[in-house]
Amino acid sequence: MGKLHEVEVRRLHPTQITVGMIEVREKRDELSRLREPHLHDFLRAHPVPAVEGPNDKLYITDHHHLGRALSEEGIATGFFLVEADFSTLALDQFWTEMDRHQWVHPYDENGQRCPFDEIPKHVEHLRDDPFRSLAGYVRNAGGYQKTPEAFAEFLWADFFRKRISIGSGKEGFETAVRMGITLARSVDARGLPGYIGPMAAPEPQGL
Repeated sequence: MGKLHEVEVRRLHPTQITVGMIEVREKRDELSRLREPHLHDFLRAHPVPAVEGPNDKLYITDHHHLGRALSEEGIATGFFLVEADFSTLALDQFWTEMDRHQWVHPYDENGQRCPFDEIPKHVEHLRDDPFRSLAGYVRNAGGYQKTPEAFAEFLWADFFRKRISIGSGKEGFETAVRMGITLARSVDARGLPGYIGPMAAPEPQGL
C-alpha cells in the first residue's frame, strides 16, 4: 500500500498520451458541484496512484481523467498514493522500469506506440482520444466489466477503433455507444479484459 500525500496538481506528469475528453468533462462537472469540506473529503477518498521520478517529478499511473479535471478546474492540490520511488534513476532507466511495471502507456490517439518523450509533460497537454471515451461509456452501460488489468480501457478503445465510426455530436456518440455494447458482448471481443459474453436470450413466456 502506498503512502498518501497531498500534492500540488501542477507537479503532476502523465504516463500516457491521451484521455477521453468526454470523461474529463464529466469529472469536471462532478468536481464543480462539490464545496469544501466535501471536495477535500472526495479527493482524499479518491487518491491518484503515482510514482516519484527523477528531478522531483511525480508521475501519475492511473486516473488521468481526474488529474486533467483537477487542473482544468483550477484545484490546487489533490491526494496521491505514492507506490514507488524511482527518483534516483536516470530518465531512460526510469521509463524502462515504468514499462516493466506496466505503469506507462505511450500510445497516441490512433493507437500507435510512440517514443517515451512524446508523453506530455503535464496533464493539461493530454490529447483527446474519442474511442477512450467510447470504451468508458460502453463499460458503464454493461458492455464489459471493470477490471484491474492495466490499461484495459485502451485495449477496448483499440478494439472499437477498428470497427466503429463515431458520428458528430451527441447523437453520433450515443449511436456509437449502442454499437459498442453489441460488439463488446460479441464473440469478436473474446480475450479482452472484462469480457462478459453474449447476452442471454430472454426466456419464452408461457401463455
